[in-house]
Amino acid sequence: MSQTKKVDLTYPVSLTPPDISAYRAGNIGLEYVHQFDSGKPGPHVMISAVVHGNELCGAIAVDHLLKNEARPLHGKLTMAFMNVEAFLRFDPENPTESRYVDEDFNRLWTTEVLDGNRDSVELRRARELRPIVDTVDFLLDIHSMQTVTPPLMMAGPLSKGRRFAEQIGIPETVITDSGHKAGRRMRDYEGFSDPGSPKNALLVECGQHWEKISSELAITSAWRFLSILGVILAETAAPHLRVLSPTKQHFVDVSGPYTIQTDSFQFVEPFVGLEVIPAAGTIIGHDGDDPVKTPYNNCVLIMPSRRQLRGDSAVRFGRFLDMA
Repeated sequence: MSQTKKVDLTYPVSLTPPDISAYRAGNIGLEYVHQFDSGKPGPHVMISAVVHGNELCGAIAVDHLLKNEARPLHGKLTMAFMNVEAFLRFDPENPTESRYVDEDFNRLWTTEVLDGNRDSVELRRARELRPIVDTVDFLLDIHSMQTVTPPLMMAGPLSKGRRFAEQIGIPETVITDSGHKAGRRMRDYEGFSDPGSPKNALLVECGQHWEKISSELAITSAWRFLSILGVILAETAAPHLRVLSPTKQHFVDVSGPYTIQTDSFQFVEPFVGLEVIPAAGTIIGHDGDDPVKTPYNNCVLIMPSRRQLRGDSAVRFGRFLDMA
């Protein structure tokens, strides 16, 4: 068996989580949720942060929007800190431990789970927020990633998600995928994943969790989202755009994830994401004694995970759509 290369993939924490205590009361009877109604007809748009508690850039972006008094010209705007209990446990000395308290908040978004009998910190909060999410027409869910890798826009499997990502225009790489076997993301909840529904959602992965650039992209993405939808004027957004739009976006179509089957999964290389593996059948890791191989030529590795737990997605396989 080939030797797995060990590498230190710890990263410095270059971001400071914002103090969100001033937002605790909210303004609609839900803690850490602020909603602003223009009083004019229009869509309900939402920007969500800290679905995962150690992903600081979204909290920084929502804090920035609230401090700069982002308000809709029409329709409603909701800005929400989601998994606050996990976020408030963030410790820069142990920054990976506050992703969630009991379970992944972003694997709960089916009616069966939300209506079920299970209980957890994350489920209680998801059920509390569900009536808001049920009324949202357009969602931007802000995230970040474990490794230093180019940022990604997760557009879901439908053409409407891809078109929406093209409208937003950043970041350079757009992923079309169906999520995780372990549970449904909020981005895929109900109408967001229904081709017959006008509702639409994007999940932006702004880079490595604690890099400064992740907060810059989060802020830019949020203001562009509001501007493109016409919720605010372009000239209102312009002073807050800190990341330039790429000259061209690239699209990766994901065929599916590799789900870990054992308690001893390891990659053979310190993959960080967007590596293109030329040949089908190339061994990229071992799951127990079984080799894990690329399923086709020019296979793109998407978000290889450092949380290598049984039942989790180790990596997703995809193809660049603009690659022959």
